[in-house]
Order: sequence, then C-alpha cells, then structure tokens
Amino acid sequence: MIASLYAKVCHLSPRFNKASKKRIYQFLGRYYLQKNWTFMNYGYASMDGDDALPVLKSGDEDNRFCIQLYHIVASAVPLEGLRVLEIGSGRGGGSTYIKEYLKPQLLVGMDFSTNNVNFCNQTNSATGLVFLPGDAEHLPFKDGSFDAVVNVESSHCYSAMNKFLLEVRRVLRPGGHFLFADFRDREKLGTLHAELSHSGMSLIKRRNITTNVVAALDQDHLRKAAQIAQGASKLMVRLFRQFAGNKKSRIYRRFSNGITVYQSFMFRKAN
Repeated sequence: MIASLYAKVCHLSPRFNKASKKRIYQFLGRYYLQKNWTFMNYGYASMDGDDALPVLKSGDEDNRFCIQLYHIVASAVPLEGLRVLEIGSGRGGGSTYIKEYLKPQLLVGMDFSTNNVNFCNQTNSATGLVFLPGDAEHLPFKDGSFDAVVNVESSHCYSAMNKFLLEVRRVLRPGGHFLFADFRDREKLGTLHAELSHSGMSLIKRRNITTNVVAALDQDHLRKAAQIAQGASKLMVRLFRQFAGNKKSRIYRRFSNGITVYQSFMFRKAN
C-alpha cells in the first residue's frame, strides 16, 4: 500500500522522485554497513544459453547474477584501454567488475549518494578506478572526456531524462558509446523511446530483458534474503526486501505481470 502510494507521487513529481530516491540511497548506504553488499541491481539470468556469460573468479560468484547484468550491458563494445564513465555507480560493484574484467584504462564511477561514494573509496584501491560524487543531469566533466558511458538501473531516479542524455552526449568523444539499461512502466516506454531518439545518438541495439531479470530475481532470491537478514536491522528488513526485488515486492510483481519492462540499449555518438 505504502509502496504503491510512493510510486504514484514519484510519477506525478519528477523532482520529488529524484530528491526522495537520493535520500533513500543515502539512508541505505548509512545503515547497511556490510562490506559484501556492492551491487544494487536486480540481476540477469540467461534464458536460452546463447549469452556469452563471463567466467568469474571464485570470490565473485556470489554476485554472479548482478555481474551478468553489467556484463551484457558493458561488454557490448570492447572497453580495453579506453576511458569509461559509469553514472550511478552505487556501491561500486559494477565499476569494479568493468575495471577488472573488461580492462579500461580509466573507470570513473559517479553517484549522487555521498555515502555510497565514501564507501567505494574506503573499499577500493585499484589503479585507474576512481569514485566521485555528482549529478547525472549536470556532469562535472569536460566535453569529449570519455570513450564510453555506462548507466545501469539508475535513470528511473532522475528528474529530467532529456538533460541526462544531453550530458551523456556532451561528455562522450565522437564515435563513443552509451551503454544503458533500466526499467519503465509499460505506459512510459513511448516517452523513454522518444527521449532516447532525440538524444542525438544513434541506436545500435535494443533488447527487452524483463524475463531475464525476473529469472535472476528467482534464482538469487535465497542469497539476497540471507544477505538482508545478516546486514539489516529487524526494523529495516521489510524495506530492504522491497529494494532488493524480493518475490513479494511490488517491483517483482510488476515485472512478472508485464506492467514494468526492463530493457538494455547500445547507442553511438556520431563522429
């Protein structure tokens, strides 16, 4: 009931949506202190065996489904030796995966939650991996600073998608790629696609991965439930279950019923 009311208010007020989401992420980053919580996405599971999924080190296997979502988005183009920006880097797991496995020269992870950025800087010391605070709609970088921009499951928190896309295009070098994945209610897909088509970047690939996300939530359910039970106080368990896409959560039902759709995209900025 409360989750539905909150979603309606966010729908009516993009500014409230952005401000409240920032407070939520700040809150989660402050009160969930377990260092093993480094990924914040819903995950991805292969449905047909055709996906080229990553071979992971044993220490990364616990986060396989969350890593696989990053992999199918970020590995769409070769990133080795390039300068990459992740907008909405959260607890740093995705940026760390990209830097270690896909081997860009530089990976900058930027997030609007200073608590998350502080956590990342305290737990990561890899060469060429930097975490900074910043606003997705006002990027603190010069024009043409990056060869690729990655954005995973973050844009639904923004107040002005068109401003974000203009900023992405601005900081990309000519010929650079925008690697993007997120969800929207089905009734909002037309708006999202129109915003993307007016971004000034060319669509190379688009894919509906909703069933893959639901499968990941199913297969990763017990691990996430145990992680929440271990790291969250009793008063916060219900909130964290909603946030993680627990099988009884609102977002899980909406994915399963087709009300909310999860898509991945690859765009290219013109030379």
